[in-house]
Order: sequence, then structure tokens, then C-alpha cells
Amino acid sequence: MVCPEPGSLGVEGSARALVLEAPRRLVAREIPTPGLGLDDALLRVEACGLCGTDHEQWSGTLHAGRPFVPGHESVGVIERIGPEARRRWGVDVGARVAVEVFQRCGRCQECLSGEYRRCERHGLKDAYGFVPVDREPGLWGGYASHQYLAPDSLLLPLPDSLDPVLATLFNPLGAGIRWGVTLPGTTAGDVVAVLGPGIRGLSACVAAREAGAGYIMLTGRGDRDAERLSLARRFGADLGVDIATTDPVAALRSSTGGRLADVVVDVTADAPLAFTQAVALARVGGTVVVAGTRGFVEAPGFHPDLVVYKELRILGAMGVDATAYRAALALLAAGRYPFDALPRRVASFGDLDDLLATMSGESGHPPVHGVFVP
Repeated sequence: MVCPEPGSLGVEGSARALVLEAPRRLVAREIPTPGLGLDDALLRVEACGLCGTDHEQWSGTLHAGRPFVPGHESVGVIERIGPEARRRWGVDVGARVAVEVFQRCGRCQECLSGEYRRCERHGLKDAYGFVPVDREPGLWGGYASHQYLAPDSLLLPLPDSLDPVLATLFNPLGAGIRWGVTLPGTTAGDVVAVLGPGIRGLSACVAAREAGAGYIMLTGRGDRDAERLSLARRFGADLGVDIATTDPVAALRSSTGGRLADVVVDVTADAPLAFTQAVALARVGGTVVVAGTRGFVEAPGFHPDLVVYKELRILGAMGVDATAYRAALALLAAGRYPFDALPRRVASFGDLDDLLATMSGESGHPPVHGVFVP
């Protein structure tokens, strides 16, 4: 598929966007909206969810080194679309969609095997929310009034009933489904331990409950996680454990008649001990899913021999996939879990900096769910 040159048919108006020029320097700019070719589109952004990657980009931990428009959990309305894109995506002007963060060529070995996150043409280098603003047409992220949709994008139609702010949960709930069930193969009756009570941890609990898990424990640490742990039962967990005061291994054994976890899902951030605890919580022959990046090189107290003695299966998880996203959107529309009542903060152009600082832990108490609304 040949990508048309963005803007080749002329520029129509402009979009307001927030450009992360350097760590902690988020600047509003007017960026021309591109004229479209046959095979691309322009999205009017309704909302863009925030995750740990967003505040790590903002603080500089994961900064790309060049100015870019962040935001990779976008939902919105198709405002303009080329005829080939209309045919291929099956959507038209006015359609409400969620945007997959990864592009895929559809032709390389990884794409043909279904692992398009590892697309040989695209991959992380041009995932939405990571592309430098100087690459035409510049609108490569969700912190904007409009987002460009390149030909190799993947779009997911939104249920009509789903509010756009709530719909941004397609990404974290999709992650919970893939990381908590699909990758480890969680089945009915399994004991599941989820480490980290943020939005992805709560979503993993929901996914495990939907898969019929027999017992689910969610862990967190200290005052920052107290409110989140209090939500555990409402999102499918049987037990919430503060590891600052309680040994999670002992708590799990006590609650399950001595069983350890068939599946451990580690979605923590800035928690060097978490991997060590994940190995300790897993039963012999169990599975440990390690999701996301850690930012540290050591796991205090970790003994690699335990992986051998227990014959553990340890899986790294990078991103989600369209199958999990579709399941997440259906689950959100069903309304069986109180995602609409999550502690949430919505910000726009003028106060997104402050929300990112809060989510990074630099000020205030971070919400479970942060959302940008243009």
C-alpha cells in the first residue's frame, strides 16, 4: 500500500495541538490540517486517555528527543476521509472510532502472523503519540483537536451508547484482557494475582473474573494505593492487599487454602520488588506476565533459580491487539463494572500540564483515570 503524501491535495484549516518540546514543556501550537489523499483520514478528537507512558514522556523518562504531539488512546469522529480509506476501514464521515496506537503494513511476516505490534515497517518508531511533530503532517497524537490517520492505521468502531471519555478505556481494559487472560491462558478456576492497582491492574481483575477465575488478589502499596485497593471487589477481585503491611504470599495462601497463583500479572510501575514478589506468588508450573517497562535494572531479592525450580513460564507483554480492544469495547458497553465511577480527572489544553504532574507523582493525588478532552 502506497502512502499518499499528506497535504498533497491542499491544506484545509488548522488544528490546535499540544507539543511536548522538551521534558515538562508542553506548548500549544496551531498545526495546519492536511489535505487528504485517497487512503488516509482526519479524526476530530473527542477524548484521549492518559497512561503511565504519558507522564513518563512528560517528565523526560521516555522523551523521544524531539518535539512531538503525545497521546495514544484516542477516540473521536471521522471528519474527512479518502475513498480508499473509506472502503478499507468500513467507516465514513461521522463515524465514531477508537484508534489503535500501532500502525501495521499488513504484509510483513509479523503482521501476517497477527503480531502487528512488531510490524517490520512500523513498530514503535511511528506509533501514535510518539512521532516527531516535524514529520508531515505533524498531527500524530491525541493531545490535539484533530489527529491524522495514516493509511496503515487500525480503527475500531465505537458502540453508539459509549461516552467518549469512558470509551478511552478501550486501551487499558484491552490491556487487562490481553495481559490477564489471553497471554497467560487464564481459565475457569484459576487463582490469579494482579500486582498494581492502577487502571490496568483493575482491568486485569475484570478480565480474570470474566474468564471465570476462581480467586483474584490485587496488591498495592501504601497510602497512594489505598483508594485503589478499596475498589478491588467492585472490579472483580476477592482480596486487596497492601504489601506495605501484609505479606502477599501469606495472604494468598490463607485465602485459598494454601494455593499459590496459577497466573501472576505484574503491571506495576517504579516497583523494583514487584518481580520478586511475582515469582514468589506463582505456583510450581505457574505463569508470570510482566507488562510494560520498569525503569530499573535490578529486582532486590530475586533468585533466578526459583524460575528453574518452579518451572515458571515468564511472558513479557508489549501492547494490546485489536481482538482485545473489541472485547474491551463490548465489555464497556455492557456496563457490568463501574468504570464510569472510577476516580477520574479530565483536563483540556490549559490544565493538562498539571494533570500530568499529578499523575507522575510530583504533585497531588493521582486519579485512577486521566483523560484529555480538547
